[in-house]
Parts: sequence; C-alpha cells; structure tokens
Amino acid sequence: MLQVNVNQEIVLSPEKAIEMYRRMMTIRRFEQRSIELYREGSIRGYFHPYLGEEAIAVGVCEALRNDDAIVSTHRGHGHCIAKGMDLGRMMAELLGREGGYCRGRGGSMHIADVSGGVLGANGIVGGGIPIAIGVAKGFRLFGTDRIAVCFFSDGASNNGVFAESINMAAIWNLPVLFVLENNHYAVSTRIDETSMSAALADRATAYGIQAETINGNEVDLVYETATRGAGLCRKGGGPFLMECKTYRHGGHHVNDPGSYMPKDEMDFWRGKNDPIDRWRSRLISSGLAEGEDLNRIDGEVESLLDEAVEFAKRSPEPSVEEFLAELEASRCHE
Repeated sequence: MLQVNVNQEIVLSPEKAIEMYRRMMTIRRFEQRSIELYREGSIRGYFHPYLGEEAIAVGVCEALRNDDAIVSTHRGHGHCIAKGMDLGRMMAELLGREGGYCRGRGGSMHIADVSGGVLGANGIVGGGIPIAIGVAKGFRLFGTDRIAVCFFSDGASNNGVFAESINMAAIWNLPVLFVLENNHYAVSTRIDETSMSAALADRATAYGIQAETINGNEVDLVYETATRGAGLCRKGGGPFLMECKTYRHGGHHVNDPGSYMPKDEMDFWRGKNDPIDRWRSRLISSGLAEGEDLNRIDGEVESLLDEAVEFAKRSPEPSVEEFLAELEASRCHE
C-alpha cells in the first residue's frame, strides 16, 4: 500500500490512490472542456476554473462519508465532482439547460445537490462560511456524527464573516472542517499584500481552533489531513481548519488573462508542482500503476465527458413561461 505522509494510522489503498487520480483528471478535463464550451458561446455568464487546485477537492472529499455535507464557492465545480455529482447534469447546469441539477437556474456559480450533500456553490466571497456553521449546528442538535465541510478562499479569510463564524464554531464546538484554499490571489491581489502572516491558518488558532498549513497540491497529504480533521470533528473535538496552499492555473475567471501573475511563478506551479502530474509520477514510481494504465483512465474520462457534453446539449432550454411564473410566485411570498 502507498503510505500517506508519516501517519502510520492512515493508509491509502491502491484502489483509492488510483481513484483519486481518476477524480483529479475528471475535474481537470471537465474544466478544460467547459472552457471550450464557454468560448463557443454555449456557456453564458461568468466561469471560474478550478484548474490547478484539483488535489484539494479530491483529497478532502475522499476523506468524507456520503452523508457529510459540503458548502462550495464560486470556483466550485471540482468540489461537486469530488463529492460524486453526475457529470452530465453538472454540464447541463453550466449550459443553463433543464436537465441540470438546478434546472438551469443556477449556472456555473450556484450548483447544488442537497440529496448528495452539496449544499450549494456561492457567488459571494465568504458567503458559504456562516452557512456551514448553521449546518453543523443542525447536525449537533439532531445528535448525528455528520460533519459540515466549508471550502473558501484566501480572499474570504480577510472578510469579517470569517472571524465571526470561526469564533462561533469554536465556542459551540461545532463539527466543521474548514478548508482554506489559498491560491495566493484574491482576484488580482496577492495575499502577501493583504496579510502579514505567511500562514493564514494562524488566524484560526487565535480563536482556539486546531489548524494546519499544508501543500494543497499533494493529494495524499490533503487526504491525510482531512481524515484527521474530519475524525476530530466527528468525535466532538471541535472545528478544524486546514489551509491548503495551491495555485490557480490562470486568471480569476475565464476572460481574465492573468497578466498580473509572474511568468516564473506560473511556470513553477504549472510545471513540477502540478498536482495531477505529481500524483501520476508517484503512482508509477511506487509501482501502483503503469503509465498505460493511467492512459487508459484518461481515455475513460474523456469518453465520460463526451457523454456529459452530449447530454447537456440534448437537454432542452428551460421554459421562459415557467421561469416567469416562478419569479411571480417568489414575489407573492415576499
């Protein structure tokens, strides 16, 4: 078996190790195919790719149970895929089609699947943090050992709602796993220009929350940390925050060229520190997989995405009349 980090109690089976490669590659190709669809005009509105951050979503979600809940962000397609959402229905949602998870009403930034534990992406930076607090409080009140997982960004950690929420989680000892995805930029502003601390996780320790800063591009390290954090929350040990340092492979959204991102920095993160390439190399060097095995997985992923795109494009456009009726009904309840 492939040993994870240095923790002798948490071991990755070969099957899970290979499955994590499949999930990361699925996220990578889903985003790349979606960008192509955006360029051809099939996807409208904003689109924020998760390229380069795949190891975080996969490592965290592999450490969860099916009945655990996650709260996502505006850059949340990877979280949804890692949690097991259907590619066809996700793609249909991005295209604004009736066959999508939210019948085309949510689009890229507002996908949700409550039955699958995905409680919604959020277009408000930091907006999902207090939602996760409420979910965790509900789990505690109902006496379950389910946990809530909240993905958020380095930019969100500068919002007041972050401090208020983690303080509440701490004093109520809530089962929340906070996952801070530090990709170094809040839109175009570098985090070192807005924070004097090199480790944003230190902010959580000030509130009495256990926290760690890790390399978010090492999927096994993410998995090991999330497993420990989730176990702590599940046993009543209170909230846990993991800061995952990573790097997005481009601008803030698909139309942002990212010209403010230094070339040498981009080359470093997209080169030897790419999460998928690193994991692929480790699988081969450890003898868990041959290159041809992983190439076969790549082909299977491509076929699944072909089917997803075909399903999405076949799905009908939402009824304008029904949409307007929904708007009218919502006004009646104001």
